[in-house]
Amino acid sequence: MKQMTNPMDQLPARQQQALKTRQKLLQAGKEVFLENGFQKATISQVIKKAKTGYGTAYVYFKNKDELFITLMEDLMNLFYKVAEMPFMPQTKEEAYENIKKQVRMFLQLALDERDMMKIVKEAIGVSPEIDHKWYMIRERFIERILVDIRYAQAQKLAKERLNPALTARGWFYSNEMFMWELVMNKDKYKLDDVIVNLTSMYTGGLYE
Repeated sequence: MKQMTNPMDQLPARQQQALKTRQKLLQAGKEVFLENGFQKATISQVIKKAKTGYGTAYVYFKNKDELFITLMEDLMNLFYKVAEMPFMPQTKEEAYENIKKQVRMFLQLALDERDMMKIVKEAIGVSPEIDHKWYMIRERFIERILVDIRYAQAQKLAKERLNPALTARGWFYSNEMFMWELVMNKDKYKLDDVIVNLTSMYTGGLYE
């Protein structure tokens, strides 16, 4: 049986060490943010936990905002996998089930990553750089939703009179609002109730 090779092993020793150092800083950063919150966390705490030199750390990240954005991007890639699931329903009922499944996976992921998502929420409120990054993340989700709506309209499943761009934006904002509600106020709403209501409102308004 052929043994799988690690792509990192193919890199020169210096590059391997650089990647290991960067990963060590990211792991230490995540631990520091979770322990202290975004505002109270410092790059010095990260450097100390990672056991790297000050000069070394700043080669990879200019400040804690940049380090946190990298962690946030890694986290959001998990959500993108949900958003980019194939969407090719042939009936309204099939569309409803597909959308319901995506909503469940999206919101459940937010709950599974609740501690980190709370730090994201805090960081968005205090860092203009991270707030801008969140705006860009939103736009990527909205663009993906737009593709699905246009597909449904082309298949004569969804109402063609509705503006797909505005509908996509409204759908993402609804999901985002309930995502933060569930993350910040875990017991306020039942997850299943949110999923059913969100999906029913969306498909009832968009689909013929």
